[in-house]
Amino acid sequence: MKMEALRSVPLFRALDEESARELCELLTSRDVSAGTELFHRGDDGDSMYLIEHGRIRISVKDADGHDTPLAEMGNGDFFGEMSLLDGHARSADAIASAETRLAVLPRTAFRSFLRKNPDIALGILTALTHRLRRTDDLLRHRVSRNANEEEEARLTMADRAADLIAEFGGSWKFIGFSVGFFLAWVALNTWLLHDKAFDPFPYVLLNLVLGMIVGLQAPIIIMSQNRQSQKDRLRADLDYRVNLKNELLLSEVLRRLDVLEAQPRHSPEEHFESSLRV
Repeated sequence: MKMEALRSVPLFRALDEESARELCELLTSRDVSAGTELFHRGDDGDSMYLIEHGRIRISVKDADGHDTPLAEMGNGDFFGEMSLLDGHARSADAIASAETRLAVLPRTAFRSFLRKNPDIALGILTALTHRLRRTDDLLRHRVSRNANEEEEARLTMADRAADLIAEFGGSWKFIGFSVGFFLAWVALNTWLLHDKAFDPFPYVLLNLVLGMIVGLQAPIIIMSQNRQSQKDRLRADLDYRVNLKNELLLSEVLRRLDVLEAQPRHSPEEHFESSLRV
């Protein structure tokens, strides 16, 4: 990796000339094509990557195999450092989204360089915090949604009409209207019109009208019930995403606790100050 490309990485911008030259000697270049899978969740973390140019997509898969993108890395970004810090397996998948050139820093070189430059550790911790906040925002926008608002946004004109008809057909208003309509029909054809009745007893035309109304009303009610089932599935999906978010956050808290337990008592700032005294 060239010095100019290394200086473009915000994490290493503050390095002095000697440290930057030393880091360049530790890095090896690697070109990957679009679609190349660099590593998967659970793989051993043996190196950290810097992106000279290109795009890398970081994602995780849930238990059902669905991809959840966490970040899209570009020029000057780095990734893969978590496994080198805590010694655990990779926590996500990394796939090249375009033609990409990477600078690879092996584990042994990474640790030795951090010991000589503790300020870099602070920069990595800051970057990790920003990424965690972006992940929290991503999950919040993906999860914190109202099922009723989501379902309302998908309604078509036919869906709204079906809901209105089904709502009216299952109300006391419809029952009152039907009883009034039947009584008016019978009264009109029995007493008011006498010999000029258009539908005399046994009211064959009325039976035909009722059969047509029932025949049309049944599929409309079923359409409304199907939409209610879709809403229930949407709510179940949102509940699943909320549980997934809680699980990810809990795993992150446990991981941080493990890292804190494994760290020495002296912070990076204290280590840096003690090295200056020496």
